[in-house]
Amino acid sequence: QVQLVESGGGSVQAGGSLRLSCVASGRPFNSFAIAWFRQAPGADREFVAGISFISGDATEADSWKGRFAIYRDDGKSTEFLQMKTLNPEDAAVYYCAARQDSTLYTKPRHWSSWGQGTQVIVAS
Repeated sequence: QVQLVESGGGSVQAGGSLRLSCVASGRPFNSFAIAWFRQAPGADREFVAGISFISGDATEADSWKGRFAIYRDDGKSTEFLQMKTLNPEDAAVYYCAARQDSTLYTKPRHWSSWGQGTQVIVAS
């Protein structure tokens, strides 16, 4: 089982940027895929971005392409979500998730390991 710990959330003004981090432990970092999801109050958890461990290719959901980018530092077993031009609709709890193959499913039920989440607040 992979253990995931997110950090980097906080409060930011609309138009600002944040970088979220997800540190993984328990298994070699290159043995699983990593993704970010987010969940706003009263809403379903939704896929934001993910990285395949085989190719290293990253993908972001169409809704956030151009504003959000995902990348990883294998040496530090850390994945990052860089978010820019944030708006109040981006406010949510952001979760890091892992699964032990390279498929980047967009449904939360396909991901077996989850972090505790980090809160993002965007003030208008």
